[in-house]
Amino acid sequence: MANIKSAKKRIRVIEKKTALNRARKSQVKTAIRRFEEAVTAGNREEAVAKFQFAQKKLQQVASKGTIHKNAAARKVAKLAQKLNGMNA
Repeated sequence: MANIKSAKKRIRVIEKKTALNRARKSQVKTAIRRFEEAVTAGNREEAVAKFQFAQKKLQQVASKGTIHKNAAARKVAKLAQKLNGMNA
């Protein structure tokens, strides 16, 4: 356990950030899972709506620094590939 006041504060700050990042990542994972469920169900209209929501969440999380911008772009591209694959 830290004895220095600034170290104690850093611990508190990191705990808050960790909780916030965990919640954000959970929201992204849920959005992606719901999109994939719509794709497997074959519902194109719902899949498009879920894709847009997942894309928005990924961009928000990337802008906050929770995940890297390139990781978010890669995930969006992978989801778009699945969405476009529904037509074929």
